[in-house]
Amino acid sequence: MKSYRKELWFEIPARRGFVNITRTVQECVSDSGVQEGLVLCNAMHITASVFINDDESGLHHDYEVWLEKLAPHAPVEQYRHNVGEDNADAHMKRQIMGREVVVAITDGLLDLGTWEQIFYGEFDGRRRKRVLVKIIGE
Repeated sequence: MKSYRKELWFEIPARRGFVNITRTVQECVSDSGVQEGLVLCNAMHITASVFINDDESGLHHDYEVWLEKLAPHAPVEQYRHNVGEDNADAHMKRQIMGREVVVAITDGLLDLGTWEQIFYGEFDGRRRKRVLVKIIGE
C-alpha cells in the first residue's frame, strides 16, 4: 500500500471565496503513483471548507446568498463567539459546507461524477490556510 501527503496553501484576499482545486488534487494523485485507492481532502482550519459540486458561477453566487441567509455576518454582536472576534458566521458556514471530501481513485484518476469538481471554500479569508491531501492505495 502506498501513502502520499501534501498540504495545499491558500490566501484568499476577500472574506469569502471558492477555489476549484480539482486539477491540483488530480496532480497529487498522479504524483502519488496510486492507481486504485482513495484521496481525502480536508480543510485544516475551522473557518474553511472542502466540498464537491458543480463549477458554475450562478451556483457559487447562490451559495453566497444562501449561506449569508443561514449565518449572516452582521450584526456581529448577535454571536457570543464574536467577543473580540468577528468570524462566528464563518464557523457556521464551514459547518454547513463541510470539512472534507473523500474521492475514489480508479485507474490513476479521480473517480468523479459528470459535473463534480472539488472546491476549497473560504469563509474568513485574508490569511494563509491549508488543505490536507492524503492519498492511500495501490
